[in-house]
Amino acid sequence: QVQLVESGGGLVQAGGSLRLSCAASGSIFSINAMGWYRQAPGKQRELVAGITSGGSTNYADSVKGRFTISRDNAKNTVYLQMNSLKPEDTAVYYCNVRGTTTFWALPRDYWGQGTQVTVSS
Repeated sequence: QVQLVESGGGLVQAGGSLRLSCAASGSIFSINAMGWYRQAPGKQRELVAGITSGGSTNYADSVKGRFTISRDNAKNTVYLQMNSLKPEDTAVYYCNVRGTTTFWALPRDYWGQGTQVTVSS
């Protein structure tokens, strides 16, 4: 099994910053990509940012220039630095890891439990 432990959410005023962390542990053989999704009340879960094992990144248009995703492959940890936060960034943020538990296994998605980010105006 693979476990994802998230940290770093909280309440912040508009214009402030937060840093999310997600550490993967357990029976991990390889990790293809890591990322962050978010889900606001009444809305669908959406991709915020993703990063491949080679370091290529992808961002939602709404966060480009404000959020930065990074990863530490040695620690199987992904980070999301969120600057210039806006009230519309308020959501539950979920860590996602796409990887395998054995050499022969197909990659699958693993999810964290979610961490609340609330931005007040």
